[in-house]
Amino acid sequence: MTRRGEFRVSVSKDYLVFASAHFITFAGHRCEGLHGHNYRARVTIEGALDEESWFVYDFVQLKRLMRGLCDEIDHKVLLPMHNPKIQVVDDGSVVKVAYEGVPRYVFPSKDCAILPVTNTTVEMLAEMLAGQLEAKLREGGAKGLTAIEMEVEENIGQAAVYRVSLA
Repeated sequence: MTRRGEFRVSVSKDYLVFASAHFITFAGHRCEGLHGHNYRARVTIEGALDEESWFVYDFVQLKRLMRGLCDEIDHKVLLPMHNPKIQVVDDGSVVKVAYEGVPRYVFPSKDCAILPVTNTTVEMLAEMLAGQLEAKLREGGAKGLTAIEMEVEENIGQAAVYRVSLA
């Protein structure tokens, strides 16, 4: 049987959330104050049907992977590793954060997630989570997937979506 359409599966559950603190830098040498959000993640993956199971990807596995990714950054201060204006130094017990060389914060290391992003915006968080999920899917031997779309909401009605095509 030949299929002409495409398949997409999505998960968005009450437990795909992370309550985290962050701050971002703006153009014009501005850095906002530390604050927090109750973020919610939603993911959609696209691909061909597995001819043995007749699904794109197992919902149970997808929910487990997403929950793990959210749990890693839940109740953490999210800090960007690659922001040229922010210096983040983790000495193993505390993380010191400076903005343009001026000390700004000191946090216990266990309370921080130093992320491979340039800014902790929802756009960057969505891209990062999509990349992490893609790596986990590949590690798990997922086949036939063609795209991942990750949405991160920082407040009701305020979200960013990142979509990546898979080759």
